[in-house]
Amino acid sequence: DGKGKRRNPLHDFKKTGELMLIKVNKTLEVKTKLLNTTEQCAKRCSRNKGLSFTCKAFAYDRVTKRCHWLSFNSLTNGVRKKQDHAFDLYEKKDYVRNCIIGKGSDYKGTISVTKSGIQCQAWNSMIPHEH
Repeated sequence: DGKGKRRNPLHDFKKTGELMLIKVNKTLEVKTKLLNTTEQCAKRCSRNKGLSFTCKAFAYDRVTKRCHWLSFNSLTNGVRKKQDHAFDLYEKKDYVRNCIIGKGSDYKGTISVTKSGIQCQAWNSMIPHEH
């Protein structure tokens, strides 16, 4: 019946093993803290708890048990990917997903053209088409 069962916070993240993101753009923010599990990192990232930015991803250092919360992801300009055997990268699916689920009102991805190449219209706009 599902009572008492908690949803695993990692379900909202896409995992890429042995990868770290390096910020080239110095305005991008990172916060780190020692935490024992990736689930704890994911929970804090999802809730933005104790963070001065919207958490879009986190990298977990398996060696030092350190969580690195990121205000960016692999699709952000000014970010470089780096192979690193100590880290696993977890990116919020909402920010890296290239599809719309449901009505798409929560879509945060990067696709802004239709399959046929037409520029997408803003959700709050009635131009050039009515909803």
